[in-house]
Amino acid sequence: MDSTAGVSESAVAESERVLTGPCIGGHDEPHQRSAADILMRKFLRLPVDAPPTSVFGAEDAFGKSIAISAIRCTFTYIVLPLLAPILNLTGTVAAPVIGIALGLVSMVAITFSMRRFFASDHKWRWGYSIIGGSIFVMLIVMMVIDLRSLVVSA
Repeated sequence: MDSTAGVSESAVAESERVLTGPCIGGHDEPHQRSAADILMRKFLRLPVDAPPTSVFGAEDAFGKSIAISAIRCTFTYIVLPLLAPILNLTGTVAAPVIGIALGLVSMVAITFSMRRFFASDHKWRWGYSIIGGSIFVMLIVMMVIDLRSLVVSA
């Protein structure tokens, strides 16, 4: 038996369009992006004219990025200071090197998340860019401090 019996053809066509339509917006016209969005997509090395990807990927990347950042902060500001006297990390090369490595991991996670937010044209992409960009700048400052301490101790 036909599952669409008693349902108008336009209702069936509309339901199929919604199920197979684009991920964002639910409409078939081409997606228009602002000049700022296009510039950011170029900066993040994303195709400028690509259709939006799934929002779920952006939110998943955001969750992973936050988890990595939380682990980095916990390790940098709680675990390392507690273990430094025990492992004799004070005054050695190990602490700045660990800080630089953790900072680089966080920078990669932020970049990955930002790319996913812009690839999906997520509604919070600019808000996340401000937060992620601010954290990115702070990580660069911390990395410069760590590199300086490596140079001074060498």
